Amino acid sequence: MRKYLLMITLSIFMIFALAACGGSEDEGGNSGDSNETDTGDSSEETAYDLVEDGQFTFAASGEFRPFSMTDASGEMTGFDIDVANAIAEELGLEPNPQKQKFASIVEGVKTGRFDAAVASHTITEERQQEVDFSTPYYYSGAQIFTRPDSDVETLEDLEGMEIAISKGSTYSTYAEEVTENIKTYDSDVVALQSLAKGRHDAVITDFLTGKEASGEGLEIESKEMIERSEQAVAVAKENEALLEEINAALETLREDGTLAEISKEYFGEDITTLPE
Repeated sequence: MRKYLLMITLSIFMIFALAACGGSEDEGGNSGDSNETDTGDSSEETAYDLVEDGQFTFAASGEFRPFSMTDASGEMTGFDIDVANAIAEELGLEPNPQKQKFASIVEGVKTGRFDAAVASHTITEERQQEVDFSTPYYYSGAQIFTRPDSDVETLEDLEGMEIAISKGSTYSTYAEEVTENIKTYDSDVVALQSLAKGRHDAVITDFLTGKEASGEGLEIESKEMIERSEQAVAVAKENEALLEEINAALETLREDGTLAEISKEYFGEDITTLPE
């Protein structure tokens, strides 16, 4: 009888022991699942928002030669496009270029239509109220362009004259210093073409754009360089994680020479480093 009771007692003890082990194992399993969930949540917190999963959706005008141009098939090419594609590759994303009129690109970034603008935007205080900017990916500046028969040399010489600029351009501030007679175009290139055909007294645009247009046979001349500027990628203010990744990508592209290589392909010189 005692032997029988002992066996029952041992059996009960083993059942409780196994139950305890099972409970410990379950708790360990739950703890492991919890850790995995925490890791996933942490990953989501550091991930950046994208318009389309797996794609870097960026805007450019397609009308700012040689920074962005639209070919016969409707696809955009140019310096800005190549830089954006290189950024996308560094981010491990598929580039998704979107053509948009320059004047409305910043608003498109701000409202979430685009992940970013890689469209030769000059960093200004006014724009910084709407979007955040990356580190500069190239340096440029505003310059006056006239026809060859013009006596204009400086901005002061344009007092009261007719000046053409592109819509949404920061160069309007310079034109407004000397005249109220300002004409706007959707594209800097179209403004320069109009100038060459006898319209307007001058165009204020990026010196590289004017240089490119002149090199392609447009009868215009470069005059005073008004200022130097920094061009950068624009990102929505609430998307700080994406901005950090873009800055890291640009740093890599600077260090490995990719930005300089792209620049030399289009301009024959490196415009991605700060001029001395």
